[in-house]
Amino acid sequence: MRSATDAAENITNSRALEIVARAGFAVSGILHLLIGVVAIRLAMGGEGKADVSGAVQQLATQPAGPLLLWASFAACVALAIWQTSDAIFDFEHLPAKKKLAKKLKAALQAVVYAGLAITFFSFASGAGSDQGSATSNLTASMMKAPGGVALLIAIGAAIAITGVVYAIRGFRQSFAKYLRLPASPKARTAVTVLGVVGYAAKGVALLLVGLLVIIATVKAHPEESTGIDGGLKALRDQPFGMYMLAAVGIGLICYGIFMMVRAKLAKM
Repeated sequence: MRSATDAAENITNSRALEIVARAGFAVSGILHLLIGVVAIRLAMGGEGKADVSGAVQQLATQPAGPLLLWASFAACVALAIWQTSDAIFDFEHLPAKKKLAKKLKAALQAVVYAGLAITFFSFASGAGSDQGSATSNLTASMMKAPGGVALLIAIGAAIAITGVVYAIRGFRQSFAKYLRLPASPKARTAVTVLGVVGYAAKGVALLLVGLLVIIATVKAHPEESTGIDGGLKALRDQPFGMYMLAAVGIGLICYGIFMMVRAKLAKM
């Protein structure tokens, strides 16, 4: 049993898997960049879907669309496997509480990238998906389930709190400890600025999503729970919303560039 575990750990920590897993960070970066571009377009009165499904749809329409989708699927699967390996095998030397926190974080990251992989597979296989509609349908289904309303409020609160955590992580620059920062002072500053602005914008986007889930649940209007696209469009409708949405869009572009840089600099 021990030898099988060691073999599994060696495979999941292989150099080949690491290279493909690093590409998963770049894929996430491209998606955030595209969502940021759509957010700016919305702020200027244009149209578009500012969410993952909208970004993947944009990739699918490129000349090499199918190749991009399958390559992105493979990269996200690899990163999900890598994070799962971290959740199972790593952090054993840490104190119990810190070890549990690290393992839970890795497990959640694995779920996130597995979800991205499913989205890419859906589009690559021709099925496609609408993230906003899926979120609304899930919210409606959970509202009808016993205890569903309380669970939805808890989920919305968790997403909103995660957004606050992202923003704090950005302003504290705590993301830097997971990177091998370049030696050049100018390059280090550029990476740090991208991280601070990007994490803050990502935090705002997640906060909006969480609040939308809570509001839709309390008002019993599941159709208002439409994920990040709905959150950004709701922001646009507020006083000075165009400017705030444009700022969030620029921040998401920064986060996207940061994630692409992270593909190279991340401590795996």
